[in-house]
Amino acid sequence: MCGIVGVIGREDAPQVLLQGLQKLEYRGYDSAGIYTAGAGSARLVKAVGKIAALAQAIGPDVTGTMGIGHTRWATNGRPTEANAHPHVSADGRFYLVHNGVITNAAALRATYLSDVTFASETDTEVVVQLIAHFAQGGLTAHDAFVKTLGLLEGSYAFCLADRDDSAVLYAAKNKSPLLIGKGDGFNLVASDALAMIELTDQFLELNDGEVVTLMASQVQIEDLAGQQIDRAPITVTIDAAEADKGPYPFYMLKEINEQPIVMRRLLAAYTKADGQVEMPAALLSALAAADRLYIVAAGTSYHAGLIGKPLFESLAYVPVEVHLASEFGYHLPLLSAHPLFIFLTQSGETADIREVLVKVKKMGAPTLTITNVVTSTLAREADHVLALHAGPEIAVASTKAYTAQVAVEALLAKALGDFKGTEAATKFDVTHWLSMAAAGQQTLIDQQARLHELATTLFAGQDRAFYIGRGSDHAVSLEAALKLKEISYVHAEGFAAGELKHGTIALIEPGTPTVAFVTDPLTAARTRSNAEEVAARGGHVAIIATSDLAEVGDDLVVPAIEPRLTPLVAIVAGQLLAYFTSLDRGYDVDRPRNLAKSVTVE
Repeated sequence: MCGIVGVIGREDAPQVLLQGLQKLEYRGYDSAGIYTAGAGSARLVKAVGKIAALAQAIGPDVTGTMGIGHTRWATNGRPTEANAHPHVSADGRFYLVHNGVITNAAALRATYLSDVTFASETDTEVVVQLIAHFAQGGLTAHDAFVKTLGLLEGSYAFCLADRDDSAVLYAAKNKSPLLIGKGDGFNLVASDALAMIELTDQFLELNDGEVVTLMASQVQIEDLAGQQIDRAPITVTIDAAEADKGPYPFYMLKEINEQPIVMRRLLAAYTKADGQVEMPAALLSALAAADRLYIVAAGTSYHAGLIGKPLFESLAYVPVEVHLASEFGYHLPLLSAHPLFIFLTQSGETADIREVLVKVKKMGAPTLTITNVVTSTLAREADHVLALHAGPEIAVASTKAYTAQVAVEALLAKALGDFKGTEAATKFDVTHWLSMAAAGQQTLIDQQARLHELATTLFAGQDRAFYIGRGSDHAVSLEAALKLKEISYVHAEGFAAGELKHGTIALIEPGTPTVAFVTDPLTAARTRSNAEEVAARGGHVAIIATSDLAEVGDDLVVPAIEPRLTPLVAIVAGQLLAYFTSLDRGYDVDRPRNLAKSVTVE
């Protein structure tokens, strides 16, 4: 949640901040602001709404060689200009941007700041006022910042500016992402490399409990005890064109269209010339030694884990449990003797998942992160990491990262099965089937006009909907329903088709839209029977079936591939139905209300 960007040593600092915030708007977009200083000028500009509103408020008089900026997803306090970042201390000296939640803010305010008049409802203002409080007591800006950090509980990524010294910025992190970008005569700080990639490809990774002092020509990293830390920069390669919307009206449509490319990219990354899957030997050994795999994820990634479970069980003969990170972190189940944890995360910064990672590492359990950002916290802290190779995903509703997660699970399950010598893995040609999945995805992408028509027929004027299926189709139903509710605000739920008659069918009324996925040969007839039960009660049923199971009158036919990988194809229909429903209702498809892309608070 929220995006931070800072720069020092650039004559065009306001423009650098604005462009960086535009790249980070997927992290939050209910308000934004910048503070700039240098050459005798200092300005604070804030606006409610998207970055475009901030851009309009920044006039030619806003100049400077350093600055900090922030785009917000509200946690503490409503989305108002007063609650927007940067926050300023009462004496006007310090300016602070923050990503995270300070859980002891109220106690700190009562202990140290009872005489301070606050301008906002945020925990962030408590922090900046506390820094000023200690500075007024005689500490330097640096030492006041460090002392404040030592008192904080919760999560944070901070960037601090001092009005009295425009030649320096300070930054620190705990549980929330933050990177330093090294330039030629300037330096940068941001929540995501994407905000800085057009200016540099050299980055310094930060760990929790580290404090950074940035100057135009120097970066100093130390721990909270003042011990200096030397760290070599890493090179991050992101194709800036991939983060551009190009000819598409929305990023989500672009990212849906990129899914066949991602499938082929994954095959290139994880298979050899002879088509055999190639995975790190140390990872395969760790997986083979486990008596149970625990897939831990949230939201869309959790749904990808549900698809992965039967792949691992059928190909590698290992039991799998799939858990929601937000529940698992605080209600740990009875674990097997030799567990291995697989963390599915698009951003690699998901706070709920990191809570689990920290706990299981203390227990000594081996860990694997599968993520789209290999420089992320969860990637760095796990024992093993596999990249999704999906490229930047900007739309809040995940599409290509989800299908990439499923594909990587399939590749890994195949490789583990081969490593263990299972008969099922030997017979499973994952290279062929992922290629077929890519072709099947393209077939549906080419039917956008039909899917737009179906979306309008099903959901126009409706405020609720159901998706049903059995086996992997149940997991696809959960994800398709999530996509619809995320971006079109239709109250949509996914259900195991056989469970309808155990309660949910009471909600079916004349015209209630219900989408049934029929791609599983074992249960196709039963799912159709459940769909007929809905239709008998006046529900408006649409059948999406694979070509080998299709019947006359079905609403959409999708290419038939290996049933365990059919979700890679079928979900494209769910993604496009959600996209066109949101489009027809005039909503911002990429930035749905109340949601942000990277969930870095619990």
